Amino acid sequence: MPPRARGFSLLEVIAAILLLAIAFAALMKVAGGSMNLSSRAAEISRADMWAQSKLDGLGVAEPVRAGDDKGDFDLDYRWRMRVTRWTEPGVPADSTLTLYRVELDVQWGDMRSPRSTRYVTLRAVDEKPSPAPARGAP
Repeated sequence: MPPRARGFSLLEVIAAILLLAIAFAALMKVAGGSMNLSSRAAEISRADMWAQSKLDGLGVAEPVRAGDDKGDFDLDYRWRMRVTRWTEPGVPADSTLTLYRVELDVQWGDMRSPRSTRYVTLRAVDEKPSPAPARGAP
C-alpha cells in the first residue's frame, strides 16, 4: 500500500484564508487612515502658507488699523482678521510705537463643517510721522 499523502485539510485552508482576509482588512483600514491624515496635514500646511502670506503683508502691503476684515484666498480658503490696539502696563507714555494684536482665522471646507486654524500675533507700528526729507541748498 502506498504511503498516504499528508496535507492540509479543507478546514485548515479556509481558516488560513480567513485569517489573511482579516489581516488584509485591518491593513487597508490603517492605510486609509494614513492617507486621510496626510490629506489633512496638507490642508493645514496650505492654510499655514496662506496665513503667513497674509500676516507678512500686514503693515507692508496694507496698513495696520484696528478693526475687522475678511476675505477669500481662493475658492477653498477664507480668512477673517481682527486687529485691536494692545496695551501693556509699563510701556512708556512717550513711546512712538503702538502695539496691535492681530487675530487671523483661516477656514476651509464646506460651510456645514468648516475646518479652521487661528493665528495670533502682535505688530508694532511707529505712529510718529516720518520726517520730511532734507532738501539740499542750491
